[in-house]
Amino acid sequence: MNKTKEVLITGFALFSMFFGAGNLILPPFLGLKSGNDWFWVTIGFAITGVVIPILAIFAHARLQGTMFDFGKKVSPLFSSIYCFIVYIIVIALPAPRTAAVTHEMSIAPFFDVSSIFTSTIYFILVFIFAINRAKVLDLLGQFLTPMIIAILLVVIGVSIFTEPTSILEPTFKAPVISGMLEGYQTFDAIAGLVVGGVLIVSLNITGHHSFEKNKKLVLKAGIVAGLGLLLIYSGLIYSGTIFSASFVENASRTEILSGLSTFTLGKIGTVFLSVLVALACFTTAVGIITGTADYVKGITNNSQPAYVLTVFIGCVLGIVMGQFNVQYIIDVAIPTLMFIYPITIVLILLNTVSEQYASKLVFQAVVLVTLLFSIPDFLQFFMPNSLQGIQKFIPFSQYSFGWVLPAFIAFLVANFYFHKKQKV
Repeated sequence: MNKTKEVLITGFALFSMFFGAGNLILPPFLGLKSGNDWFWVTIGFAITGVVIPILAIFAHARLQGTMFDFGKKVSPLFSSIYCFIVYIIVIALPAPRTAAVTHEMSIAPFFDVSSIFTSTIYFILVFIFAINRAKVLDLLGQFLTPMIIAILLVVIGVSIFTEPTSILEPTFKAPVISGMLEGYQTFDAIAGLVVGGVLIVSLNITGHHSFEKNKKLVLKAGIVAGLGLLLIYSGLIYSGTIFSASFVENASRTEILSGLSTFTLGKIGTVFLSVLVALACFTTAVGIITGTADYVKGITNNSQPAYVLTVFIGCVLGIVMGQFNVQYIIDVAIPTLMFIYPITIVLILLNTVSEQYASKLVFQAVVLVTLLFSIPDFLQFFMPNSLQGIQKFIPFSQYSFGWVLPAFIAFLVANFYFHKKQKV
């Protein structure tokens, strides 16, 4: 196969792995709220929603392993606990969110049924597909992503050539930071750890290339996928800004995405997009539940009962959480992400730097410090008034990034100590 063609095919496959329909509701909302600061918000969103996830793919290219390998330098026990927590989070939050998005965008506008009814039917179907591992999902995925991208490019294209009547005033005090925190909600940094491993295993199974060639292929494919994500995300943020005055002040994320498609494509386009988003959400949910069940099966000596039980638990959680509206699930996810995302980011970054600066000691020091300094950001959602004194003394803590500077200092100090010890 031609090298360029192979890079593009792999890049598009990687893009589709990241491209969850639920993520589509985030950028237009940012655009509406950012006003003329949309560019700076886009920068922030791109850092946590594009750059960090693609760096995870680059790290996978170096490691040629699984998500477990990202944290094993801290300790095998830590890495096992981290993987377990990540899989619990993905079946408890982003998987149910797909059902909530489906209800709000594809069911509620056309049928008078409750959200609990939608989530129940939705996850019964997810259970059936996950147990039978239906190949139809792979076929759907090959067609769904290109079709949604085509529609979105039309929406973005129309928006670019639309003269805005007025643009709402920015509501973000720190546009870049707000964009970064909203980027957490894509879950794409975590997805980078999960899907990167899937990509590496798939390439190794084919055995077409050597380690080094696979590494180069993944690096180039990661760049292709990253540029694709950046194009869609920035375009949707800009579209949200252009049409911001057309929405009511408290419009939900799903209402904004649906509204954009109506303004640019008409009602028929909105219906078509709603159907495609519902199908894409469904394939994402099946992928999350199946991937989690595969992990549990792998650590239980390939136990099929463990696989089925995990799928069942995942679907029950999906029904319970999926009945709530998208905004509620996003709000519930915030404290969880404030805890798990800092650790995820530093694991990704440490696995991308040279081995010379990423010893076992450095891993342990940076992860420990990150964990300690992300606790106030996590606890502030449960006791906001009790931690204000502590947060005043931690740089950037008011922006929920109190872990950044301490982690960087820990990286420098641990490296200084390690290299000094090596010389002795």
